[in-house]
Amino acid sequence: MTREYIGIDLHKAFFQACALTASGERLWEARFPRTSDGFARFTPRVGRQTTLAVEASGPTWAFVDTLAATGAAVCVVDPRKTKLKAGFAAKTDRLDARRLADAVRRDSVVSIYVPPPAIRELREVCRSRHQLVRLRTRIAQMIRALLLRSGVADAPMRRLYGARGLAWLRQVALPADAEATGRRLTRVLEAVHEEVVLAEAALTARAQADPIAVALDGLVGIGPVIALTLRAEIGEIRRFARGAQMASYAGLVARVDASADHRHYGHITREGSPWLRWAFVEAAMHATKRQDPLGQWARRLTVRKGAAKARVALARRLCDEVVRVWPRSA
Repeated sequence: MTREYIGIDLHKAFFQACALTASGERLWEARFPRTSDGFARFTPRVGRQTTLAVEASGPTWAFVDTLAATGAAVCVVDPRKTKLKAGFAAKTDRLDARRLADAVRRDSVVSIYVPPPAIRELREVCRSRHQLVRLRTRIAQMIRALLLRSGVADAPMRRLYGARGLAWLRQVALPADAEATGRRLTRVLEAVHEEVVLAEAALTARAQADPIAVALDGLVGIGPVIALTLRAEIGEIRRFARGAQMASYAGLVARVDASADHRHYGHITREGSPWLRWAFVEAAMHATKRQDPLGQWARRLTVRKGAAKARVALARRLCDEVVRVWPRSA
């Protein structure tokens, strides 16, 4: 059986497929619903001599899991680094699938790391906790804005979701219409805070049972929640030989514009995992208090360059420490 290359243009309700031979000849193309019936019609066309290319998107991982039993090689394409539409005026699902198949046939795609199901599940747990914290912050901001519009002095405490903050919100006097909104937002804030507490407790227990998270937790500035987030977002440490590679993956390195003898460094790229970048910067905020030479260097840099730039620079240094302490046998 000859090698076959299939490009998949994946959508929420359906996926468009196009198959090419090794010489670029089109074998077939078809559209399938993204249902069990659609997969049942598609998978018999896929064999061990097939290489599939699909762009990374929301439903990609579930699609890749469905193809695992076929034994085919699956390439998850980074759409930001693989130029498929340059020079083409038209853009359709059929053309996108054909271009993906042709690109993987010519080995001109940039693939991304495909995390195993266990790592993907761990990412969901860590990210959901972070999203709950963001939601709690947003609700607290809405309450403070309501107090400001109502002419009420701001709360005397920094955290409205704490016991003192919630007690203060329950007794504060607001105008009639604003009071109903305030009570409603207070109940929502209390409920979301309870979910955050439960999520953090579950993550802490999980981190204590994970040898990699335990090793990362030993670093100054990294607690169990951040340690488990780093463990989930990094996945396989063997992908990174040096901390600089990890910093680049997290989007913490500066953009470089170089020509001849001229070199210009811009802002950080912000490419790669935003969750990993957040975890490193969050850890750097606490690591500035460390008393070793690295902490002293970070404090001097804060005076010269400002807190934001110092945190990013320290986050890059923390990448080196994570690579160093990560257990290779785990």
